[in-house]
Amino acid sequence: MRLSPTPARRARLGAAVLALLLLATGCARETMPQDVLSHPQGPIARRLEHLINPVFLIAAFFFVLVQGLVIYAAIRFRRRSDDEAPVQVHGSAKLELTWTVVPAVLLLGVGIFTLANLFFLDQQPKGPDVVQVDVIGHQWWWEFKYPQYKITTANELHIPAGKKVAIKMTSTDVIHSFWPPKLAGKVDVIPGRTNHMVIEADAPGNFFGQCAEFCGLSHANMRLRVIADSQADFDTWVADQTTAAALPVTGDAAAGAALFRSKGCSGCHTVDGYSAGLVGPNLTHFNSRARFAGYIFDNNDEMLRKWLRNPPAMKPMNPNKGLGMPNLHLSEDEITKLIAYLDSLK
Repeated sequence: MRLSPTPARRARLGAAVLALLLLATGCARETMPQDVLSHPQGPIARRLEHLINPVFLIAAFFFVLVQGLVIYAAIRFRRRSDDEAPVQVHGSAKLELTWTVVPAVLLLGVGIFTLANLFFLDQQPKGPDVVQVDVIGHQWWWEFKYPQYKITTANELHIPAGKKVAIKMTSTDVIHSFWPPKLAGKVDVIPGRTNHMVIEADAPGNFFGQCAEFCGLSHANMRLRVIADSQADFDTWVADQTTAAALPVTGDAAAGAALFRSKGCSGCHTVDGYSAGLVGPNLTHFNSRARFAGYIFDNNDEMLRKWLRNPPAMKPMNPNKGLGMPNLHLSEDEITKLIAYLDSLK
């Protein structure tokens, strides 16, 4: 005969499971790429951390205090029999004044520091050293435009370390949220509206981010990377990106360029000097990027082959509704030639 667990045993089991879950939440290492609560890598993120940490500590203190008092009162003054009841006392004016004034003062302080940070974050830096970037959210990838340099790229945002980057952002379809947690907080990217953000990296490095607002089927696959370069490396990157892509004239790359047009790729993707698509990412210097498809796949021939065979199978999309790349039903030979062309776009 199988006995069901007693209420006390179920309670102990539930407490053990909860304790394990709480323990698991602390298992993230300091190297986690999107850990917003430790080691900010820029002045904007550091300012946010200096606001978050004190508020969290104050909230944690009062949470423990209040919950502790509730548990103490529930145990200490529990009714043990029908004849035993705690002595009823009227409210203390001093206590009521204390627990009214203290939270009010704390909230006032938090509000003042929060408003100060909001006004600071709303400032738009100007000057010749400020890099301007336009961020456009799409389902499901990021477009980055540098009006100063006439550069358009996707998913990888290059910035010079130690300099402020003023970002203007909008969306072509639904609400997204631009979030590079090591450098700044979240800002919504809204169609028909322009929002602003400022980021700055202390030193060269790679900083991961993603869309933080649910935006449809492939929301989790809308990622990005901010690459902070030294000034010399950034200048080299700008020079490379402003150089026109060479059109191959022989071999598989040339045949792939012809397929790029005949298969309709040029209707969606821009390659400066060769095609002027307005739907998908700009591919002028595609082979200079580390990843593709919303920054989820490594940019190598193996992954490109899998992608070109059946894009919707690799990344959830709705190509029938105009969202994402459709399956073009390419032959293996056509895929080989298209890969050769994409490899030439450096």
